[in-house]
Amino acid sequence: MNEISRISQTAPLGDRTVRRVGFGAMQLAGPWVFGPPKDPDAARAVLRRAIELGVNHIDTSQAYGPDVVNELVAEVLHPYPDDLVIATKVGGVRDAEGGWVRASRPEQLRRTVEQDLRTLRVERIDLVNMRFGVGGGGPDPVPLAEQLGALTELRDEGKLDLIGLSTVSAEVVEAALALTPVAEVQNAYGIANRTDEAVVDLCREHGIAYVPYYPLGSAFTGGPKALAADPAIASVAARHGASASQIALAWLLAHYDRMLLIPGTGSVAHLEENLAVDALRLDAEDLATLEKVAHVSAPGF
Repeated sequence: MNEISRISQTAPLGDRTVRRVGFGAMQLAGPWVFGPPKDPDAARAVLRRAIELGVNHIDTSQAYGPDVVNELVAEVLHPYPDDLVIATKVGGVRDAEGGWVRASRPEQLRRTVEQDLRTLRVERIDLVNMRFGVGGGGPDPVPLAEQLGALTELRDEGKLDLIGLSTVSAEVVEAALALTPVAEVQNAYGIANRTDEAVVDLCREHGIAYVPYYPLGSAFTGGPKALAADPAIASVAARHGASASQIALAWLLAHYDRMLLIPGTGSVAHLEENLAVDALRLDAEDLATLEKVAHVSAPGF
């Protein structure tokens, strides 16, 4: 697949409608998602090209940099297109050495959202994900009701619109739904890592958008190289003249009609390759072949 056109597939995200292939901005920061990018001009070019090609869903975080990615997004795209949905996440911050530190108490969640508002130059954030498990250290001692209560208060104050969840079990999703509407769930999931299928099914049952991270695997699972080595993926890729990564992303789009992708990159060429999956349609034969993909287990919550 060498041609790239403006993306067109859409799906609901809460009360919004977004194009199903969006952009995850994490890789616009420096190494280990810390500090400025090595090539700021390339990062700016990626953001501009994403919007040109129809992206209207960007996933970012105050922790990326920290602040670096939010500031880049604002520098390049503000004033934002009317249909652009910007999603952030709270629950963790960075220390002075770039380590990830849990920050899930209500006052910390408020502080992070207010920093997002400043760096993104907005009065309201479209969507904020409550991210669990940052920094390790065992179960979070802060009750879920307190965390979601803090986000609900911020929503009532007009500082955010939609609430999502990230790195959560099906049990936590169920508990959250008893407390507040949930617009999306953002968990690790992909064609070769389907350990989160119960959460995908739960999202399908409730009409919740599902946003997979590590959609192409991670360092723990071999990443895109492992996908390319899988004979089922390789055969479907050859049939479509596509890359293994494109087939893996297209499978996600076919798996659930409210699956939203946010592949990230610091390269315009790679961005265009990712967005080209919008035009790739897998048929029943392709999907049957891809059921033979070897599954791996990724680290849990």
